[in-house]
Amino acid sequence: MTAQRRVHRKPIVYRRALVEGALTLTERSRTAIRSGKVEKGDPLAAGELAGLMAMRRTAELIPHCHSIPLTGSRVVLRSSRSGVRVEAEAEALWRTGVEMEALVGASVALLTVWDMVKYLEKNRAGTYPGTRLGPIRVVSREKRALARGMK
Repeated sequence: MTAQRRVHRKPIVYRRALVEGALTLTERSRTAIRSGKVEKGDPLAAGELAGLMAMRRTAELIPHCHSIPLTGSRVVLRSSRSGVRVEAEAEALWRTGVEMEALVGASVALLTVWDMVKYLEKNRAGTYPGTRLGPIRVVSREKRALARGMK
C-alpha cells in the first residue's frame, strides 16, 4: 500500500484559511483609485467580486486541486500607502484544506485591480517598472474536528 492517503477516506472537518497580499502601484494609480477616477470603474469593488468568483473555480485552474464546496468566502481590498492590500478567507466543511481557494481569490483580486489601472501603470516603453504583485501568503489555517453527530 502506498503512503499516499486518499482524500475520500479523510473525515469531514471544519477548515479555514486566511491569505493576505499586496499590489504595489504608482502614485498615479493610487490617486486615481482613491479619487474614484479609474476609467474602467472601481477596481476595489471589481477585484473583490473577481476574487470571490475565482475561489469557486480553483479546481478548474489548478490541475490536482480538489473541488471543495465552500461554506464561506470573503475578499476585502483596501488602498494602502504603496498600492492595494487584500485579505481573502475561505471556509469549508470538507476533507481537504482551503488554502488554494484563498490564495487564488487573493491573487485574482489583485490581478483585477492591476488590469483596471494598467493604463496608468505603463511607462513610455509599455512596461510596468513600478508595479509589483506580492507578497501573497497564507497567514493562518485552521482544521477542527466536528462535534459528534454533525457529519
